[in-house]
Amino acid sequence: MMQSLMTNRSAQHYCTAVFLACWLVGAAVAQRQIDPTAEPGRVAETITSYRTDPGTAVLIFHVFAQRNTSLLDRQAVVTLVNASDQSTIWTTTEDRAKAFFTNVRLGRYGLDVSAVGYLTEHKDLQVMDSNRPLDMEIVLQRDPAALNLDVAEAIISPKARKEAKHAISLLKSQQFAKAEKQLDEAYKLAPTSAELNFLLGYLYYQKKDLPKAATYLTTAATLNPRNGQALALLGRTQLERQDYAAARSVLEQALMVDPEPWLPHSLLADAHLHQKSYEKALEESELAIRKGQAAASSTQLIRGESLAGLGRDQEAIQALNTFLQSTPRSPIAPQVRSLIVQIQEHTLIASANTPSIPAVHISGVDPLAALPAEVLSIKPWQPPGIDETKVPTAVGVVCPSARVIEESGKRVQELVHDVERFAAVEDLFHQTLDSYGIPVRSETRKYNYVASITEPQPGVLNVDEYRAEKLTLQGYPDQIASQGFAALALVFHPDRRDEFSMTCEGLGESRGQATWLVRFQQREDRPNHMHAYKLGNQEHPVPLKGRAWITADKFQIARIEAEMVKPMPEIQLISEHQIVEYGPIPFPKKNTTLWLPKSADLYFDFRKHHYYRRHSFDHYMLYSVDAEEKRREPGVPPQN
Repeated sequence: MMQSLMTNRSAQHYCTAVFLACWLVGAAVAQRQIDPTAEPGRVAETITSYRTDPGTAVLIFHVFAQRNTSLLDRQAVVTLVNASDQSTIWTTTEDRAKAFFTNVRLGRYGLDVSAVGYLTEHKDLQVMDSNRPLDMEIVLQRDPAALNLDVAEAIISPKARKEAKHAISLLKSQQFAKAEKQLDEAYKLAPTSAELNFLLGYLYYQKKDLPKAATYLTTAATLNPRNGQALALLGRTQLERQDYAAARSVLEQALMVDPEPWLPHSLLADAHLHQKSYEKALEESELAIRKGQAAASSTQLIRGESLAGLGRDQEAIQALNTFLQSTPRSPIAPQVRSLIVQIQEHTLIASANTPSIPAVHISGVDPLAALPAEVLSIKPWQPPGIDETKVPTAVGVVCPSARVIEESGKRVQELVHDVERFAAVEDLFHQTLDSYGIPVRSETRKYNYVASITEPQPGVLNVDEYRAEKLTLQGYPDQIASQGFAALALVFHPDRRDEFSMTCEGLGESRGQATWLVRFQQREDRPNHMHAYKLGNQEHPVPLKGRAWITADKFQIARIEAEMVKPMPEIQLISEHQIVEYGPIPFPKKNTTLWLPKSADLYFDFRKHHYYRRHSFDHYMLYSVDAEEKRREPGVPPQN
C-alpha cells in the first residue's frame, strides 16, 4: 500500500477563555436567591450581593421550563433593549438558570429570553429603582414545532448489531421470513434501539402488516425524532391505512427534520388531497416535482387531481397527460385516462354556460399506486452531511452576525499570541469499517503529544505538531497520519476568515450551552490554507465547508463539524467528515484557562476503505520555551 499522509496545513487552533470580572465602585444591592427545589416564587434565605454604579439598577432573572415549572435545563440568552436609544446588551443564564445585569440605566426596556426548544418570551420592563434589584421569574413555553433533543438512541451491542447486519442483507434480498427471525433476536437485546424499531417497521410494511408497521415506526420516530426516513415511511404507512390526519401530522414532522427529499412532500400532498385541501396539495406536489425532477414524475398525478379539485380543468388535463407520458406503463394509467375524460366532459358542460358547475369529483385514482416501491436505505456509516441536517435553533432570535464573527476571531488571535506550546497525552482509537458501519478491525494507540502555535509575521500562522515517539507513517494505523484537525478553529482567525463565506444561522446549543451557529465554506476565489492530503511529496488541497458552535456568552468555539466540499476521485478520497470538540482547560500553575481541543472524530472514505478515527486528549500542560529550545525536537512532555 502506498504511504499516505493526511494533514491540515495550518494545523491547530486553541481558544482562550480568560474572563476578567471588574467590580465597579458603586452601590451594593442584595437579592434573595430562589431555592431550586422549591416551587416558583418561593425563596430561600441566601443573600447574594451585586455592585452597580450609583443611579443604576440590577436586573435578575430566573428562567423556568413549562412542563413542570422546574429550572430550565439548558442555557438561555437574555437580551435587553433600551427603548430610548435601542442600544442592546445581552447575557446568558448561569448555574441554576439565573442571569443578571448590573449598571442598567433607569428607563423602559424590552426583554427577550430565548432557548433552543422553547418559544422566545418577551416582556416590557420599567426599571425605576436603583436601590433594590428587579427580580423576575421567566417561564418559557415549549416550542411545539421543536424536535425533542433529550431522547438519544440506545447503544446497540456488537451482538445485536451483527444480527441487524444480517437482517439488512436479508431485507434487501426480500427474504422477509429469515429477516424477521434475525431482527427478533436483535430486538431482544436492544428493544429501545431506534434503528431496530425502524427495520422492524420496514419489514412489516413490506409484509403489508400495516398496524405492526405503524407501531414499530412510531416507536422509532419517538426514540429518534430526527430520523426523517422513519417519519416518511410512517407517513406512507398511515396513508395506506387511510388515516390521513395522522399521515399529514407525521409527514409535516419529517419535513421539519429535512425539507429537501421530494418523497415526503409528495406523500404530504397526497394526505392533503384526501382531506380535500386542494391548495395545500397543489403546493406540496409542486414542491416535490421541483425537488425531485424526473424521479418525482409520479407526483404529476397528485398535481393534476389537485388542480381538478380546484376547478382548473385545462391545467389538470395537462398535468395528468404529463403523468401518462412519463409513466405510460403505470398500472393506474387506464384510471387516469378515465379521469381526463371526466374533466373534459366537465369542461364542455361548463362552456355551455350551465350555472353552478361543481369541480370534478375525484374518486378511484389512488396516487400511492403510482409511487415507486419503498426501498430500504441503509443508515450511513458516517454522520449526515453539513447540509443534510436541520440544526434546531431558537425561534425569533436574530443572530448578531458581525459581532459573533469579530469576537470569535479575537479569541483565536488571543490564543495565537498567548500560547507558544502545550502538551498532552493523546489516545488514538482507529477502526476500519464495512459498508454497514460494522468494525472490521480496531486498534488503539497512546502518544505524548506537543503542539506549538506561532505567528512569525502578521498573517502567517505556523502550527506544528509533534509526537514524542518520532513516528513515521508505519507508526500509524493503516499508515495514515491524521494531523492538524484542531486547526479548524483557525477558520475564524482575522487573517483567514476572508477565505471563507460565513453565515450565522441562529441561536442553537451544544451540551446544554447556548451557542451561535455559524456555517462556513471555502471560497473558490481565495487560496486554501486550511486542509490538504499529502501523498508522497504531492500535496492536494481539500476545500472544506462546515458549521461552528460558538458560545453565546464568551464567543469561544465549542464545536466544529466540517466536511469536503466535493469528492476528490483523483486521489480516491470520496468523503471526509470531522467533528472537533473544544473545552476550557485550567492551568493552575499559569493561573489561566484556555479553550483547547478535547476530542476529534474523523470519518473518511479513502482508497476504497471506510475509516473511523477518534483522537482524545488529557493531562494537558502549558509552558513557554526560549528560542534555543524551539529549535530542538521536543521530548516526552511531563504528565500533570
